[in-house]
Amino acid sequence: MYWGYGMDAGLLLFVLPAFIFSLYAQARVSATAQQFSRVMASVGTTGAQVAEELLWRAGVRDVRVTRTTGVLTDHYDPRQRVLRLSPGVHDRYSLTALGVAAHEAGHAIQHAVGYGPLALRNRLVPVVSFSSQSAIPLFFVGLIFGSGSLMNLGLILFLGAVVFTAITLPVEYNASNRALRLLVDNGYITERELPKTKEVLSAAALTYLAATAMAALQLVRLLVLRSSRD
Repeated sequence: MYWGYGMDAGLLLFVLPAFIFSLYAQARVSATAQQFSRVMASVGTTGAQVAEELLWRAGVRDVRVTRTTGVLTDHYDPRQRVLRLSPGVHDRYSLTALGVAAHEAGHAIQHAVGYGPLALRNRLVPVVSFSSQSAIPLFFVGLIFGSGSLMNLGLILFLGAVVFTAITLPVEYNASNRALRLLVDNGYITERELPKTKEVLSAAALTYLAATAMAALQLVRLLVLRSSRD
């Protein structure tokens, strides 16, 4: 079976920029979070306290704020209504801690007010968890055995994963915008601290942008491979 070295090399060069961007985004979010974890906010309120108070002010009473393990493992669990913060965010009052805590509180507030893109993303989670694991194996089994139907099924499943990553972008940017507005409006950060906190959240958003670019280019690669078998 001839795979076409020139075509495959061209596809690799096509996807390579997105891969490099993904590595850059991960490095930047790590470096930025670490940098501003050493800059203490003037208010002296921990990430856990900020998250709890922001939720209370927004009228969200059914979400618990808990401490989890790891570094930058912070997330909001909409099924259990739990906002989990890593030790460096939960226990500290750095600009990184406040920014991340407010961002996750933003997700909980999105859930409470029925923010459309978040609701759609939550509905897609069960489907995407299956499709993201099955799409590539199905496609390449179809490619190896010359089954167009299997390749098409793999493409459809992978398209679902791409849509999911695309929907994630507005969800994350909206949560960050909410976080910045809430932190300033409620006096947790000063106007002078705002640019640094915004930098933390902007760096984190790059990882989602990179993931979307990678998924989209991978889909293009699969489509080109599919067309080459016709």
